Amino acid sequence: MKKIIFSKPFILIIIALFSLAFFQCKNDNQQIKKIIEEPTYSNPILGGDYPDPSIVRVGADYYMTHSSFNYYPGLIIWHSTDLIHWERISHALIKNVGSVWAPDLVFVNDKYYIYFPAGGTNWVVYADTPKGPWSEPIDLKLNGFIDPGHLVDADGNRFLYLSKGYVVKLTDDGLATAETPVFNYEGWQFPKEWSTECFCLESPKSTIKDGYYHLITAEGGTAGPATAHMVVSARAKSPYGPFENSPYNPIVHTENRGERWWNQGHGTLVDDINGDWWIMYHGYEKNFQTLGRQTLMLPIGWTEDGWFRVPEGVNASDKIPVPDLKMSDASHSLNDNFDNSELSLQWQFYKDYNPNRFKLKNSKLLFKAEGKSFLDSSPILVNSSDRKYEVQVEYTVEKGVEVGLCLYYNEVANMHISVTEDKFTVYNRQKRKISEANTFGNHGFLRILNDENEVSFYYSADGENWSRLERSIEASGFNHNVFGEFLSLRAGIFAFGEGSVQFDNFIYKTLD
Repeated sequence: MKKIIFSKPFILIIIALFSLAFFQCKNDNQQIKKIIEEPTYSNPILGGDYPDPSIVRVGADYYMTHSSFNYYPGLIIWHSTDLIHWERISHALIKNVGSVWAPDLVFVNDKYYIYFPAGGTNWVVYADTPKGPWSEPIDLKLNGFIDPGHLVDADGNRFLYLSKGYVVKLTDDGLATAETPVFNYEGWQFPKEWSTECFCLESPKSTIKDGYYHLITAEGGTAGPATAHMVVSARAKSPYGPFENSPYNPIVHTENRGERWWNQGHGTLVDDINGDWWIMYHGYEKNFQTLGRQTLMLPIGWTEDGWFRVPEGVNASDKIPVPDLKMSDASHSLNDNFDNSELSLQWQFYKDYNPNRFKLKNSKLLFKAEGKSFLDSSPILVNSSDRKYEVQVEYTVEKGVEVGLCLYYNEVANMHISVTEDKFTVYNRQKRKISEANTFGNHGFLRILNDENEVSFYYSADGENWSRLERSIEASGFNHNVFGEFLSLRAGIFAFGEGSVQFDNFIYKTLD
C-alpha cells in the first residue's frame, strides 16, 4: 500500500478548516440557543374588546386608550412600561355624550388630550396627568366626521385629521377649531376583487418622522368579511398634502379566512425608548367575534427611502420577540372582592352610568335594583377576554328583587341566570328557557361557564357544591355582524325590581 504523506502547510489548512467549522458550529448553536431563549410575546396584547387603540409615549411610560362605545365610565386609560403588560389607571369620560368611537390620546405642551367622536360630533377632554382628573368633554362642533387624529406641525400648529380624507386646523390650545375642514387625502384604492365591507376611509392617525407627515388610515370596513379591514399609509411634506401612498400598502391586512386574526386594521405607531417602532391595531379572533376587536401589536421597520412596514414573514399569530424594555409588573385582573372605597376600574355600566345605584361597604357591593328587565335596567360589566372562562359571584338578595349573572351584548342580545326568593331561571334574549325551585333562601352563589361559546349556568348554596341549570346556550352569534353597535359579549351582574342586593367575591377565571 502506498503511504500518503501530507505536507505541513496542508496539515495546517486542515486544522484551520476544522477549527473554523468547530467555531461556526459553536456560533450557530449559540445563535439557536439565543433564539430559543429570547423572550417572546403572543397576540393579543389586550384580550377582549379593546378596539381602535391610541397610544402615546411620554419618556419611558406608555399610555393607551380605546373606543368605549356605550360603556360608562368611558375611555379607560392604560399604563405600561414594556408595551406588553398593562394596567388601568383612570377613566377619562364620565358624562354620557353617546357611543364613543375611535379616540386619539396625545401629549402636547405638558398636557394630555383625548379627541373622540360621539353623538354625531367630535369632542376633546384634557388633563395634567393620565390619572386625571379629566376635564368635562368640550364639543368641537365637528359634525359628520369620525375618528379624529391629532398632529402638531413643525411650527407648533395643531390639526385634526378626520374621516373621509379631511383635515382641520385647531386653535393653539387645541380646544376649538380655527378653520373649516378641507379635503386633503383620497385614500389608497385596494383591488376591487378583494372581499371588503366598504371603502370607509377612516381612523387617520399621524406620525412625523424625518420631515414627513405619515398618515396611517383604515379602509375596507371594520367588520363584515374576514378580509375587509386594513391599515394603509401615505406621506406628505405638509399636513395638507399632497399625499403619496406607500408602496407597501396594505401595511396590515387579513388575506384569507384561514388566518387566526380577522379584520385586522386601525393602526397607530409608537416608538420605544430604544428607537424601535411598533404598530398597535385591532382584530377579531376567528370564531370568537363575541370577544370583540382585540388589541394586537407588531414590530415596524423603516426602509432606506423612509417608508415603514411590518417585516416580511412576521404575522400576528406568531411568537414575536418582546420589546427590549424593562418588564412591567402591571396586571389587569377582572376579579373583585369589593374591598376598595370606589368601584374598581374594570366595571362599566351599559349606557346608564348611575353612581347612586351602588355603595361599597364592609367589602361588599350594595347594588340598588332598578326596572323589570335589561330594557330599563343597566347591568355592570367586565370585559371578558378569553375563549374559555367562568364567572362566579356570591349574593344576598332582598325580597322582591331579581338578581344574577349575565353575558351581555346589548339590551336584546344577552343571556343570564337569575335568582329570586323562590326560583332560579335561565334566560336567552329575554326569553325564559328553564326554571328550578330555590331552596337556599336569600343567600347563595351563581356561576356561568363559557366554554368556547357554549354557555352553561350553575347555582350553589356554599360555593363548593354546584348544580347545573339546564340548558346550554350557543353564543357565537352575539357579535357585531349580527347585532351591530360594535360591542362584545361581556360578563356582569344585575338587579331588577325594588330593593337591593349584596354582591361579594366576583371571580373571573380563565380556563385552559
